[in-house]
Amino acid sequence: MSLLTHYSEWIEAGCDEAGRGCLAGPVVAGAVILKKGADYPELNDSKKLTERKRMQLRDLIMNEAEAYGIGIVTAQEIDEINILNASFLAMHRALDQLVVRPEFLLVDGNRFNPYRDLKHVCIVGGDAKYQAIAAASILAKTTRDMLMAEYAMQYPEYHWDKNKGYPTPEHKQAIADHGTTPLHRMTFNMAIQLKLDL
Repeated sequence: MSLLTHYSEWIEAGCDEAGRGCLAGPVVAGAVILKKGADYPELNDSKKLTERKRMQLRDLIMNEAEAYGIGIVTAQEIDEINILNASFLAMHRALDQLVVRPEFLLVDGNRFNPYRDLKHVCIVGGDAKYQAIAAASILAKTTRDMLMAEYAMQYPEYHWDKNKGYPTPEHKQAIADHGTTPLHRMTFNMAIQLKLDL
């Protein structure tokens, strides 16, 4: 019997993060407990959905999920503890917000720092395999995208409303031209990143 089969009747929360590979902005995580027996065929890896569909599903998740939480870790915190630990911390913060206590965690990826005394399983590509993880992915992605759009109004020259802080040629050129901001992650090797596409 597999671990997932053994715990299939437990209250499970899906966890995922967004923004791990960015040069700027926070890493954001979602945690979602879907109602038992609920089936949402449209839930999928947030990166495979259009922005409009993600926003529609965000509303669906927030209205119909048994519980959900969103965790945010700032660029300054990322610099202090590194991006891997920041991703785990964001998921822990999302789990802290759940009004229903899960009994088992489904985590996207291959590594995770245990959360309290809860059992968990890591699943590579889990956001395309489990609806609870897909739901968490959508909450994380849409929340982060909205934050980056707000930050883009403060720092329009970086075009974060389009690139979301990822290391696009346009973003790298803006760093070369204007330097960094308080929202940039300074522990990422900017010199190496800037050489990639310029």
